[in-house]
Amino acid sequence: MLLQPALRQGLKVLEVVEQNGYYRAMQDLPPARPSLLKPAFWPVWLLVGFMWLVARLPLTGLFFVGKIIGVLGFHLARSRRHIAEVNIAKCFPELSDAQRLQLVRANFRHTGIGAVEIALPWLNPKRDLSNHYRVEGLEHLRAAQAQERGVVLVGAHYTTIDVTSQFLGGLEFVDVMYRRNKHPVWEWLQTRGRRHFFDGVVERSDMRQIIKRLKAGRAMWYAADQDYGRKHSVFAAFFNIPTATITVSSRLAERNQSPTLMLHQLRDIENQTWTLRFSPVLAGFGLGDQESDAAQLNRILEQSVREVPDQYLWVHRRFKTRPDGEDSFYRKG
Repeated sequence: MLLQPALRQGLKVLEVVEQNGYYRAMQDLPPARPSLLKPAFWPVWLLVGFMWLVARLPLTGLFFVGKIIGVLGFHLARSRRHIAEVNIAKCFPELSDAQRLQLVRANFRHTGIGAVEIALPWLNPKRDLSNHYRVEGLEHLRAAQAQERGVVLVGAHYTTIDVTSQFLGGLEFVDVMYRRNKHPVWEWLQTRGRRHFFDGVVERSDMRQIIKRLKAGRAMWYAADQDYGRKHSVFAAFFNIPTATITVSSRLAERNQSPTLMLHQLRDIENQTWTLRFSPVLAGFGLGDQESDAAQLNRILEQSVREVPDQYLWVHRRFKTRPDGEDSFYRKG
């Protein structure tokens, strides 16, 4: 029973530390509800404490911890490994079995690094990472924002998904759309972590708030490459595979006549840098042809993934929804 008061005290310390920072004011961050401290959540809080410590390691140490976690995941997370193996086999049929295994191993290393990288923006937001960012194509984003129609900034599930928050937040006109986490502690942590940098952290179902922000001329980032089923998706080729692709980016761009571009995020372990690459504004996007829009997004994303195939989040079931009459890719046996 001593852990619960310690958790409360730890949260108070975090708030005092962050009040002296230069990011969002604490009153804008969601407070930790007492219900988050019940004993069932203590193991998760211990993990959060570990992440807090990792966030204060030199990047060399942080990457090393991430690699170890990735190696453990490769051997222990068998269901996720199966998903990654299936995805890579489907997308890279030209590779030999040995090459695919090597790619799966490398992908788990990057996934492990990505799992600990999120501790940097979420739990050590004052740490200055500006010298570790490389930015390409920022002029495309600024030109799109200058149109004052809002910007649909389409992201993807690279293993670097949150570590670039400091740079994006520093632009002061970027908001993020996200999917609510089912675990209340992780939901609190990810929302609170992102609000250090972004004025708007909007759950994807809150379309009224999303449209309001676009109309105000802000850029809305959203990772549009997960499979949410048929209801809001169309099938478009991704690595020559018919893939359920959500249409929210098309609908937002069409509704507000907002320019749309893509953001790619890459990691260089050796040089300890992250690259943010903004595409030019997508031509002919958001004009009412959702199949064409989805095909364009998937084609550009595929080009980027082929450049760094080990850095995409292959452990998620990207091809879960299949066309009528087609069996699941992920069924064993």
